[in-house]
Amino acid sequence: MQRIVECVPNFSEGRDPKVLDAIAEAIRTSPGVRLLDVDPGKATNRTVMTFVGEPEPVVEAALAAARRAGELIDMRRHRGEHPRFGALDVCPIVPVAGVTLDEAAEIARGLARRMGEELGMTVYCYEAAAQRPERKNLAAVRAGEYEGLAQRLGTEAGAPDFGPAAFDAQRGATAVGARDFLIAYNVNLNTSSTRRANAIAFDVREKGRMQRRGDPLTGEIVRDDKGQAVWTPGTLKAVKAIGWFIEEYGIAQISMNLTDISTTPIHVAFDEVCKKAQDRGVRVTGSEVVGLLPLRALLEAGRYFLEKQQRSTGVPDAELIKIAVKSMGLDELKPFVPEERVIEYLLEDRSKRRLVDLSVKQFTETTASDAPAPGGGSVAAALVALGAALGAMVANLSSHKKGWDDRWREFSEWAERGKRCYVEALALVDRDTDAFNALMEAFSLPKATPHDADARKLAIQRATQGAIEAPLRVMEVAVESMSVAAAMADIGMQSSISDAGVGAIAARGAVLGAGLNVRINAKDLTDRVLAERYLQRAKELVQEAEALEARILTRVTRDL
Repeated sequence: MQRIVECVPNFSEGRDPKVLDAIAEAIRTSPGVRLLDVDPGKATNRTVMTFVGEPEPVVEAALAAARRAGELIDMRRHRGEHPRFGALDVCPIVPVAGVTLDEAAEIARGLARRMGEELGMTVYCYEAAAQRPERKNLAAVRAGEYEGLAQRLGTEAGAPDFGPAAFDAQRGATAVGARDFLIAYNVNLNTSSTRRANAIAFDVREKGRMQRRGDPLTGEIVRDDKGQAVWTPGTLKAVKAIGWFIEEYGIAQISMNLTDISTTPIHVAFDEVCKKAQDRGVRVTGSEVVGLLPLRALLEAGRYFLEKQQRSTGVPDAELIKIAVKSMGLDELKPFVPEERVIEYLLEDRSKRRLVDLSVKQFTETTASDAPAPGGGSVAAALVALGAALGAMVANLSSHKKGWDDRWREFSEWAERGKRCYVEALALVDRDTDAFNALMEAFSLPKATPHDADARKLAIQRATQGAIEAPLRVMEVAVESMSVAAAMADIGMQSSISDAGVGAIAARGAVLGAGLNVRINAKDLTDRVLAERYLQRAKELVQEAEALEARILTRVTRDL
């Protein structure tokens, strides 16, 4: 597996496009990384940039960006709403693929060391990269902010982890850390009161608020036997939050960092802020994501809000995203474009031509051309996708049928099963063609020497195995999709029962067609034990599909 990390540097500049362009260019021109997002904030005077790549190129790009930011940003002139203490204020490393959090922490510490040694920067390590327990929390690392940095550096407790302990008036200090995926999320309020926004933030954030006697904001702090302030925790775990006023929009916001979206997803945070705001006579009008977020955060939110409406969640991802965006008002302040904000979409290689992105007409004409691929395997996968989609459609329609309101969840679960089938089938459309192309590439390898000939034979056998396994998986998904068609024929809406029948016929045709691909490729496999295993599995799937089709069509045609 390729080792991929994300780097999300926050720069103390959000208003000068020339400065931001220069820093972004330092990242963009670094070999081996991809700059995904630049998200400036005028009110906060802060910009979040996001780039990804393998660890070594990411470290080099981060150093290049740090060098440029140190040249162009002067902290002596910086003013903004967000806490900060340096030109490159924070620089977290986030594991994305093939890298553990512990490994990301080592990468972050290596980056911090090089910032100190090569660039002469004052650097603290935080979160998983912290070298002192008291520095795990970023707020503790940044305590006193830029204005208190000079005094802090003069103390033993304030000594940096790397770099000079001398105050750098222009660059300030930088915090380098490692963390799991974090969503920076702001909720908009129909008030301009920072005090009320902070009250709501204290209600929900994990840290909560200090207990006070009398006035909750100005009263005497309640202390324990050791003289420590007593805190009342907030309602949301793994959430940091403050309230602030955004002059650009003329509103107050709850600014949150969701540090573990498995513990507190974005939709849970939104609803809880809505509840606490209402308790204080304030209304939530929308929200915004700063930077990027993973696709699952939006899909989970879409399902959550559909479930609250007692509607089927087995709808396409685009519909789930639309529901999430509208439910949380993610487009209130500016347009929310998923292709620009969802990390998985940004990582897609759009230069590669995918069959599933073609129109039906284009796919048909491409299949009809004199090119050897796409062929029967990809067409069979497309058949599965269409058949499974019909099953999901009947389930979704049935979930909305008048008088069946108490059965919405039952049909929603069937729609989800149908969706999983057509989503995988769509992926198999290209996978089958990729497997064929890999086989053709193996045949084109050189065979002039004995070593080359042996390597070519091995490559051909591996590619042949792939060319068998792709259509075999098409067959398995097709049979799986028929369970949805069978259920919809039995319990689905009567007026759509014929659609369930068409779905079953399409799936059975796909099983037979993909089975032919298994057979034609299995004869070229030198491992005959493995080949017979593949053929036996294909035979069983054909028998299962034919039995299912017969049962489904008997049920469908009985009442027609």
